[in-house]
Amino acid sequence: MIFFVILALLVVGIVLFMRQPIFGRQPSGARLERIKQSPNYRDGQFQNESLTPALAEGASYFKVITKFFFGKSKFNIPGATIPSQKTDLLHLDPNENVLVWFGHSSYFMQIDGKRFLVDPVLSGNASPLSFTTPSFKGTDVYTVADFPNIDYLLISHDHYDHLDYKTILQLKPKVKQVVTGLGTGEHFEYWGYDPAIIAEKDWNEGIDLGGGFKIDITPGRHFSGRGFSRNKALWVSMVLQTPSKKIFVGGDSGYDHHFKKIGEKFGPFDLALLECGQYNEAWKYIHMMPEETVTAAKELNAKKLMPVHWAKFSLALHDWNEPILRASAEAKKQNMPLVTPLIGQKVDLNGDQIWEEWWKEKALQPE
Repeated sequence: MIFFVILALLVVGIVLFMRQPIFGRQPSGARLERIKQSPNYRDGQFQNESLTPALAEGASYFKVITKFFFGKSKFNIPGATIPSQKTDLLHLDPNENVLVWFGHSSYFMQIDGKRFLVDPVLSGNASPLSFTTPSFKGTDVYTVADFPNIDYLLISHDHYDHLDYKTILQLKPKVKQVVTGLGTGEHFEYWGYDPAIIAEKDWNEGIDLGGGFKIDITPGRHFSGRGFSRNKALWVSMVLQTPSKKIFVGGDSGYDHHFKKIGEKFGPFDLALLECGQYNEAWKYIHMMPEETVTAAKELNAKKLMPVHWAKFSLALHDWNEPILRASAEAKKQNMPLVTPLIGQKVDLNGDQIWEEWWKEKALQPE
């Protein structure tokens, strides 16, 4: 009897915990009916274009969990404060075309007078539990107060390292429009955003923003979910076209044939921002290896590659700077120019810059 009482209390506790707003809400009503009409939605969830198991052949959740607790690299977290700069976003010259990275997959772009913010995570961690998955020391140099009004908030999918509840709440007064994949808008409505400013699209659908600005929603090879249920909302990449630039916003994705297809249809790109980090052979279908990141940029027909999804959170087993070390080596082999700024450093989208290999600083290396 005591055992069953404890078990019942545990179940009730989990249910109550999972009802917190941070977990968001699954699509329902008219939104769910629209989702059901998607050619990418089958058997009650969104599907990748190619077969995409959560774990690769020979891997198991027991092995993965064991390695997370006992097999992580000793250099999984940097041994010193990550260096950064602080660009004044509130007083940018409106004629500048610039990008500013905040670490991981969060960045701000001002292009042709419009301001874009992608997957902002500024709360200090990437988890529903504030004491887990903390950001690396030195990476949280920006707050929402540092941002001007945002014309377009772009959200690739609803994982905690891309859709941050606290940041999204604080941004609410500054955001003019949200652009995301089918289903993710449910979270925004639940968190108090006006449905009229939320644009949700399926793969291969476009949004004409007017004035020569357009966003095409393109595929990725990944998954979604903030609780126990997966793939109720769509994960996406985006093709951002402005009067003078074409940018590929990669989101999260394993390597697949979609990069070549997107390159053939929309390329060339002035810049591709692609994930490069938090990978492992055990989950190679949902996150690219760094060498694949470079190959994907080539297939996209990108003039330059900016590797993201690294330098802020430890979500895998590798050394914190292994992604950029491997990507840099491969980029030299494939003759792909890299954009590798410090967190907060201004990237001039109209010109070329020389980038320091700041991740090789002695203080950041293992003893």
